[in-house]
Amino acid sequence: MSSKKHIPDTFSHLPFKDLKRLMKKKKSVATRPRPLPVHRETVPDDDEIFHNAMKEVDEIREYREIPVKEKKVSLSLRKISASDEKVLKVLEEIGAGRGPFPLSDTQEYIEWVNEGYRAGIAHKLHRGHYAVRDYIDLHGLTLDDADKEVERFIKEALVKRHQCIKIIHGRGLRSPDGPVLKKAVIQWLLTRYRKYIVAFASARQCDGGLGAIYVLFR
Repeated sequence: MSSKKHIPDTFSHLPFKDLKRLMKKKKSVATRPRPLPVHRETVPDDDEIFHNAMKEVDEIREYREIPVKEKKVSLSLRKISASDEKVLKVLEEIGAGRGPFPLSDTQEYIEWVNEGYRAGIAHKLHRGHYAVRDYIDLHGLTLDDADKEVERFIKEALVKRHQCIKIIHGRGLRSPDGPVLKKAVIQWLLTRYRKYIVAFASARQCDGGLGAIYVLFR
């Protein structure tokens, strides 16, 4: 009994099935024209710009080194006069702490002279030429209380016929509004008590300095 070998009509394993299609796709890609390279313009740097600008410039060798003439400076020393030496000596003593600082040269210094009297009387008053007969200290007082105390004190001084008195008002360095009492005292003297006063000036350093004032009555 003879048996015939059965040949199937189709194969289940076809490894080269898509080979023809892939070869055709590769061929079409290979024949496609390649894109042209893009030309990018390069920007020259500073050195290239300088060299291009100086390309046709000729060098002048004579000016490679330019001689510079040094200008002679003559110092003329002025001879110090006797008055300048005196001022320098005073400043040296003040800086060393050996001499007093002139209060009349500061911005806080005050002086005033009533009409009809010599201007130099205020300077004499400041230098202590008049003996202080009485004084009042306004430290710690409010403006209203200070006003009352100054009025009482001046009236009493006029009754006792004191020629010179002292009012300690302070400098107001710790006050945010400045020397309030000092300004108020000056205002009272120039208005309310002006007719009784010859002059007033800041006190000496040993007597309160810029925080006190001498008052000279008629």
